[in-house]
Formats: sequence, structure tokens, C-alpha cells
Amino acid sequence: MQWWAPSPSIETGSSNALYSNLVRPSAEDVWAQLERMLSHPLFQASEKRRAFLRFIVSEALAGRADGLKGYTIALAVFGRDQSFDPQADPVVRLEARRLRRDLDSYFVDAGQNDPLRISIPKGSYVPSFEWHNVHSPAAPIEMPDAQDHTTGPAAADASARSKQTFPPKRVIAAVLVACLAVGIAGWMLLAGSTQHNSNPSREPAVLVTPFEALSPGENTRYFASGISHELISNLFRFASFRLYALPVGSSQDSRLTFAQIGHNLGAAYIISGSVQANAEEIRITAQVLNATSAKVVWTKSYTRPYELQSLMDIQRELASEIATAIGQPYGVVKTDIGNNPLPAVSSIESYLCVQRAYGYRRNFLRAEFDPVLHCLQQTVQRDPGYSDGWAMLGWLHVDAGRLGYTGDDNRQKEYEKAVEATTRAVTLDPSNPLALKALGSAYHYIGRYADSERITREAVTLNPNDPEALAQLGWRLAVRGHFDEGIPMLKRAIERSLSPPSWYFHLIAIDLYLKGDYQQMLRVAERSAQGDPGFSQFLLALANSELGNRSATQQALEKMSQYQPVGGDPGGFLRRHGATDQLQHALLAGLEKARAFASTK
Repeated sequence: MQWWAPSPSIETGSSNALYSNLVRPSAEDVWAQLERMLSHPLFQASEKRRAFLRFIVSEALAGRADGLKGYTIALAVFGRDQSFDPQADPVVRLEARRLRRDLDSYFVDAGQNDPLRISIPKGSYVPSFEWHNVHSPAAPIEMPDAQDHTTGPAAADASARSKQTFPPKRVIAAVLVACLAVGIAGWMLLAGSTQHNSNPSREPAVLVTPFEALSPGENTRYFASGISHELISNLFRFASFRLYALPVGSSQDSRLTFAQIGHNLGAAYIISGSVQANAEEIRITAQVLNATSAKVVWTKSYTRPYELQSLMDIQRELASEIATAIGQPYGVVKTDIGNNPLPAVSSIESYLCVQRAYGYRRNFLRAEFDPVLHCLQQTVQRDPGYSDGWAMLGWLHVDAGRLGYTGDDNRQKEYEKAVEATTRAVTLDPSNPLALKALGSAYHYIGRYADSERITREAVTLNPNDPEALAQLGWRLAVRGHFDEGIPMLKRAIERSLSPPSWYFHLIAIDLYLKGDYQQMLRVAERSAQGDPGFSQFLLALANSELGNRSATQQALEKMSQYQPVGGDPGGFLRRHGATDQLQHALLAGLEKARAFASTK
């Protein structure tokens, strides 16, 4: 077999070289590293180069390394036919060069601590696999016979080596954790796709409402929204709950009774609470109610010093105790939230700034943008290891570009700043859903749509019931023309939110417009227009025009014209948001039709 090729750069006599010569990576090790790398948000290879890498690794592990020639790869990966001439068509050489660069960039940065390295030596297409960061040639250990779980073309070959030497426990643990994470993510996606058919006696549905600020001052309000947000994030880790949440920053509709909420959402429990704060201490009260009877089934108050560590401790304790109180009768709580690391933030001002940014991103008010941007810039200077701070800063730069807050000439610079900040956020914490969502947004607005989709899918995999992650992925799929997959995701996000933001509805209305269902489109556009002076008016104009409502069409066009990002240049607005050419053409034609209709007497 020639699937393993030691790197020519190994120095004789080094501990790495000694260990690599004693224990070669197995097929399982290589597949685990390949999947780890391909799923990492900072691995920059295009889809074609990813297929290229997977193909040559697969062929090498299957013992067919001798056949890895430019001709073979061109036919298998790049769709060339048997007339392919590598001298006339250098596609394989060029893509191999780019793939080597992608691999080098990954292992210099995000993958610098990975236990195994995959490379493609120059002058060959046969990949090389070598251990990395293994400093102790510990005695090889024998693994007992076990059921083969290898995936990919090397499965049959790997099963024949049920007993072999393996790397140290530290490397084994890393591989096992990666495999376990993939398994859990797949299970969570399956659970999310079948949630409405779940047995409610086994999977309690929970609604988290925003905590109420009882003390005056904006800091208490930020504390309250922070507690709500962190509680939601922590409860997502208990995958057996079906979690619903009001978006942080919204308020619960007082007309809805507990019985109505329980009926509409199938919620078994409702979590609510309040926050009081002064210069010396913070007091948080939380309660869990039976959604149907409104009976309190659990309640607790916490009074702690006014300091960041106390607030973080309360958040963890609160989520853990609530999850235990709700889940214990169902036997579903199997996670110790105390084992999860705290964010790298040392200042309560940094924490409050991120919570303020959440509030800004609820309505994107221009008056809030500059102060939030300024405080986030201070946050990352004060706490450079705070992933949430970098993620929010990147999102503010995305807003500056797409909404034109710093001028049309600076859009691209703002997007570049957004990519830089969000990349930093993901580097600091690759499993941070906020960072992944922000990086996905930044990639979308610089036109890297495939990367944006891939990273946002990872955020959904981490939290498959997170309405915002679902809505972002659905929105981006739909705006790129993939309505069949995107619209159901947007609808799922709406179902999980009692007060969904206006943008959750925009692409649903557009889909209805393209299908000619103008009456239903009008209803959706009217719902999206609540608190949205801009693009929803565009949609209302289109719907009312098609339905022959001249006065309503005129009114919508007038309101749209007052919102500069849309009214000033509708075509530019659609292009900036990544709409396909076909979608732009259909919507702008509809807008012209609406304007013509509104101007007639």
C-alpha cells in the first residue's frame, strides 16, 4: 500500500520524526482529520478544490496512489472528457497549486494545533499524511477489535486492520471528540427536522420570554437582555428540549395568555424573569411556569455583587438549574453546562456593549449605530480574546457597508473590515454560533456565497433550533434563487419566534410574488411592514399594484422613497444584498409596473 507518504521535511532524530516512523496514521486518523479540516469555517478552499482533496485522499487510502495523475483527476473531479489534454488545459496543475496554498494557510492558522497534517508535495498529486504536535514517542497501544465505523472508500481496507498502533491518548481523544461532535450534530439535525412529531412526554417544549428590567437605567436593560440571550444560548446545549424564544429586545404580547401560547406552540413550560441592579449588586429572579395552567413549577432568586464574574456564574447556574427542573421528569438532561468554558471577557463594560449591540441589531436604528460601533471598538481593544465582541464588531461593519452608513465609496472597505473581525471571532472560538453567523454574513456581502452558505449551515448544525440561524440560512438560500430550501427554513424560524423581525418575511413575500399569489403576498408583506419603513414598502407596492389597489400602491411607494437605502436606488439595494440577476429583473420590473399604475388616474 502507498496511501501513507512521510513528509520529506521531517528531520531525522526529532521526536516527531521518531514517532512518525514508529506509528503511521491509520485510515481512520486521516479521514477524521480530513473531515475536521473540511468542516472548519476558516478552510478557504472552493467546492471544486474540496472535491479535489477528498478524491486524492480517497484514492490514496484505497491503495490507488499510482493512478493519481492529472488526466485521472481532470476526468473524476473537473468534468473533463477523454479528450482532455493536460498541456492545453492546465486546470489540474492550477487547482493543485491553489489547494496547496489553501492547506498551507489552514495549518499556519486555524489548524496549527491539529494532530495530523495533510499536504500535497510539489511535483505530485499523491497526498502526504504526518503527525504534528506529537512530542512524545509513547509506547504504541493496541486497540481491541471493534465494529468498523470508517466512512469513505477506504472503509473495507480499514476494517482489515482492526488491530494496529495508534497515536497517544491526547490525539485519540481529539479524534473521538470530532467524531462524537459529528454524531451529535447529525442527531440534532434529525431531531430538528422531526420535532413536530416528537412525543411531548419525552421532549418538553420550552418558551423563553425576555427578562424584565425592574430598575431604571439602560445598564439594567442590557443586563436583562443579556440574561435572556445567554439563557437561550445555554439551553440550546440541552438538545432534547424543543426551544422557542422571543427575539431579545422584543416584548411579549400581553394579549396572549399562557394557555394560548401553550396551544399555539405546543409549549409545556414558559421561562420568565426579572433583573434589578444598582452600583453594588445584581438581583435576578427567574421562574418556570406550566404553560397551560400558569402554575409556578420552579422559581429562584439570585443576589450577587455587581461584577462580571458574578453575572457569568448566575447565567450558568440559572441555565443548569432550569434545565434540570424541566428535564428531570423526562429523563432528558444529560449535559453538565458547568463544563463549558466561559467567554474570554474581563470587563463588564465589554459584556454590556455586546448586549447593546444585540439591541441595535433588532431594529438597526441609525441613531444607535455610531455609539454601538464605538463601544465595540473599545471592547475588542480592552478584551482582544472576546469572540462575541469581534463577531458583533464585524456585523456592524457589514451594516455600515450594506446600509451605506459610511458612504457608497467605503462599502468594500467596510466589508473587508467585517471579514477581518469575524474571522478573528471564529479563530478565537470556532464553535461560537454568533461568530459563525457573523462570518457567514460578511462572506455573503463580499460575494463569497458558497462560503457563506457553508458557514451558516455550520451555525445551524450547532444550534438547529436557533430561529436566527435558520432565518439567515433560509434568507441567503432564497435570495440566491434556492427558494425550495430557503422558504421552509424561514417558516421554521417564524414558527419558533413569537415576534419575528420583519426581514424573516421578505423572501417569503417575494416567493409568493413570483408564484403569482398576490393576495397571500399582501398579507405577508403587511406583517413584515410592522416596524419596517423600507423594503416591506417595496413589497407592499408590488402586491397592491397587482391587486389593483391604487391608493395603497401610492402610499407604499411614498413611504419607500423616504427610506434612502431602498428608495434612492432600488436596483443597487437588491444587488448589494446578493439577489440574483433573475430576481433583480423580476422585482424591478414589478416596481416599474407599480409606479406606472400609481401615476395613472
